Amino acid sequence: MPEEELDELTGMLRVRGLSDPTARQVAVELTDRDPPAAHLSLELNIVEENIANPWHAALASAVALPIGAIPPMRAILLPPADTRIPMTFAAVLLALALTGALGAWHGGSPMLPPTIRVVVGGALALAATFAIGSLLGSTIA
Repeated sequence: MPEEELDELTGMLRVRGLSDPTARQVAVELTDRDPPAAHLSLELNIVEENIANPWHAALASAVALPIGAIPPMRAILLPPADTRIPMTFAAVLLALALTGALGAWHGGSPMLPPTIRVVVGGALALAATFAIGSLLGSTIA
């Protein structure tokens, strides 16, 4: 199996323009150092340094949860009963927009597409939840 993997790496390097002996030598040296990294890089174009850090993701979630939860909690607890549902809907969408934009900014990506994706997904989830609750006769007073 290792010889087949080495042949596979050699073939990938040949496709990139290296001569047969050079491709074989590069494949051997890359495999000697770190075989999984060599395969990830050449086969899947994945570089370990570009993979998201799970600790950063956990920290972002820990910060986003209270930021995103405060506006809807205030909207459901503070206004009069007849405006709670629309106020909560608006507050949730605002909180989703805020956390979507902050997540995009923190990740270094353009802010608009992820923010729209989060808000639209949240709005669909809110509408589905409201519709199911209405169909089942669930109400919150």
